[in-house]
Amino acid sequence: MTETLSTPAPDTSTAAARAVVVPEKPTLEGLEAKWSEAWEERGVYAFDRSKSRDQVYAIDTPPPTVSGSLHVGSVSSYTHTDLIARYQRMRGKEVFYPMGWDDNGLPTERRVQNFFGVRCDPSVPYDADYTPPEKPDPKRQISISRGNFIELCERLTAEDEVAFENLWRQLGLSVDWSYLYTTISDDSRTASQRAFLHNLARGEAYQSEAPTMWDVTFQTAVAQAELEAREYPGHYHRIAFHGPDGPIHVETTRPELIGACVALIGHPDDERYQSLFGTTVRSPVFGVELPVLAHPAAEMDKGAGIAMCCTFGDLTDVQWWRELQLPVRTIIGRDGRILRETPEWLTTETARPTYEQLAGKTVYSAREAMVAMLRDSGDIDGEPKP
Repeated sequence: MTETLSTPAPDTSTAAARAVVVPEKPTLEGLEAKWSEAWEERGVYAFDRSKSRDQVYAIDTPPPTVSGSLHVGSVSSYTHTDLIARYQRMRGKEVFYPMGWDDNGLPTERRVQNFFGVRCDPSVPYDADYTPPEKPDPKRQISISRGNFIELCERLTAEDEVAFENLWRQLGLSVDWSYLYTTISDDSRTASQRAFLHNLARGEAYQSEAPTMWDVTFQTAVAQAELEAREYPGHYHRIAFHGPDGPIHVETTRPELIGACVALIGHPDDERYQSLFGTTVRSPVFGVELPVLAHPAAEMDKGAGIAMCCTFGDLTDVQWWRELQLPVRTIIGRDGRILRETPEWLTTETARPTYEQLAGKTVYSAREAMVAMLRDSGDIDGEPKP
């Protein structure tokens, strides 16, 4: 005799369902760390270098600058990139998506200066036992050697990079962290130098004199990407250049650059100045002979419609200088002051004593002195206008 044992059917009643306990206040604490570690262990976002080029989708994003703290704009921009990376993975692509830190350049130098209250001075000898001040004052920076300054840069960026990486991991970016790089590392510098040597070997590297953005405080060239346009109060000065048939008025906010003027530029369609194109005028106070030229970048509705081209006041001056093949007449030095030696094109009896009153002054002091001289010579018309 046998006995059949029956297996009870699962209880699908409402009471059984109620046995599952759901927290009244679910918490997300620890989930980012848990899954970030799991993704890392399983190599979910690891890049497979064995794949062929047509199978690879490479993402080359500019590395964020390690110069302080991230903001919501940084998070937003990298979230956009991450969406593309995930979409390409779902399409079956092998996604190369590294992350790096830009810890080389002026932003890093500024952060180190302000954080430690120091500044780099190559003339100061290296101190192997140097320690930064306990209470740094960014307004009273202490000069230290280049070697000590680089050590502080490496120390502070290493701390900042840890905070940056923790935030990106918390966001869950699908980055392959095994390819983490820094722009100041030996590998990055070696790759950059090799690339330059290849350019040099192919004849793609050359030397030439050209205008550049210059920081008078840090005494270094500045990339255009690092510029921030800001409006500041200024005044238009209506100044008379001496033409063959009378004064030619120019309205400028930079009268201190008259000594650097190389031409007057008007728009080719501006009927007011068409008869002057191809002729010359003399600059006020200095008496330098200058050509009057036409260029489509001149703005007929701005000021008097004709402008000074000075080397260099702004990017339009650079454009005119390059396209019209004008000479370079620099009067502002690397320290931001008017050059102390009188330039060779200002050697007349009138120009030399005038320039000597400006030599060594800051741009703003030179502007005031120049306006005063223009008033004395009668070459300024009316009062400056905002």
